[in-house]
Amino acid sequence: MTDFFKNIPAIKYEGPNTDNDYAFHHYNPDEIVMGKPMKDHLRFAAAYWHSFAWPGGDPFGGQTFERPWFSDTMEAAKLKADVAFEMFQILNVPYFCFHDADVRPEGNSFAENTKNLEEIVDYFAEKMDETGVKLLWGTANLFSHRRFMSGAATNPDPDVFAFSAATIKTCMDATMKLGGENYVLWGGREGYETLLNTDMGRERQQAGRMLQMVVDYKHKVGFKGAILIEPKPQEPTKHQYDYDVATVYGFLKEFGLEGEVKMNIEQGHAILAGHSFEHELAVARELGIFGSIDMNRNDYQSGWDTDQFPNNVPETALAYYEVLRAGGFTTGGTNFDSKLRRQSLDAEDLILAHVGGMDTCAAGLKAAAAMLEDGKLEAARNERYAGWDTDAGKGLLNSDLDSITAKVLADKTNPEPRSGRQERLENLVNRYL
Repeated sequence: MTDFFKNIPAIKYEGPNTDNDYAFHHYNPDEIVMGKPMKDHLRFAAAYWHSFAWPGGDPFGGQTFERPWFSDTMEAAKLKADVAFEMFQILNVPYFCFHDADVRPEGNSFAENTKNLEEIVDYFAEKMDETGVKLLWGTANLFSHRRFMSGAATNPDPDVFAFSAATIKTCMDATMKLGGENYVLWGGREGYETLLNTDMGRERQQAGRMLQMVVDYKHKVGFKGAILIEPKPQEPTKHQYDYDVATVYGFLKEFGLEGEVKMNIEQGHAILAGHSFEHELAVARELGIFGSIDMNRNDYQSGWDTDQFPNNVPETALAYYEVLRAGGFTTGGTNFDSKLRRQSLDAEDLILAHVGGMDTCAAGLKAAAAMLEDGKLEAARNERYAGWDTDAGKGLLNSDLDSITAKVLADKTNPEPRSGRQERLENLVNRYL
């Protein structure tokens, strides 16, 4: 045991009326919601990077956090793991997730990086056996190091492409060894700053081929988990190839991968793309590529990815409504790709941020389940489109312009607009919150 979280108790459910900050007000892991325990709906995962690797900087200032594991040694990496698994137990989260660079020291070569990763993976395996915490997903950090400043798969230098491909392989191996249920690809630098020095067609082909290699390797080694892409617009690269769910789906179709890859969707990225979170979730659901979620939020007054803990129950309710409409998670879950504000320095802040985020998600899930079980929202939507379920409505989509025109003339069709009743439905949603 370390002393980083000393005097912080294990967090238990005490109900909405408790005054105890160190308790769950809404997250009762064993409460049955729509036929299964809440913990199995939410499948919480703590993210390693922002909780334990992020130093507290922002675009205008450097490190504010001082952590005893902030050094590039294997000893520090193991201390970081000790503290991380203590937090997982305090919060009773069933899963965690990580990038390779979050958990191992940076070496002087690919071989040294691989050696360091394999050593910490063995250490993780011991910690997982001791605690019962599982791995939701692993991934490779192909964006922080200066070698990736022009991208990884889309880099103009084939040596960087090769280094990236080899790194992905080692991270997939690590994920599989630890029993990870998914492998995520996040193209943090897969884009461009200016067309003046960019061959867009070449870069898209490189990105497509890299993803095909990942899928081929998954099948070669028998990895049973899902391959997930996390869409990301604008920042840090000005023009990202993986802008949003619809853009990524078009990319998957182009390279014949739409049946192989699903989406890991982040609330903050949806906002940066000019969408709502529920929009992105609904698009993924309709396209059959919904996988997992990063449940964070952005500051709506900032134009960059602030990755804050969720605290807005109406927003999470609408998000989980789409998750439930998609059938819920299978291999995916709710990961907190969320970070403290750079002024929140204490160990207590890290615990309480997760407590608040988990409670927000739990309250949102319960509201979403109540909406879905009540059925009024679905009934209103079905009523709006009821005409399409008639024989005449179904026939339209199997007809042609000449036939439709003749029928409109014969029937003297002259439709009057009907209200979309948006405000009424917004009022309905608010009753469940």
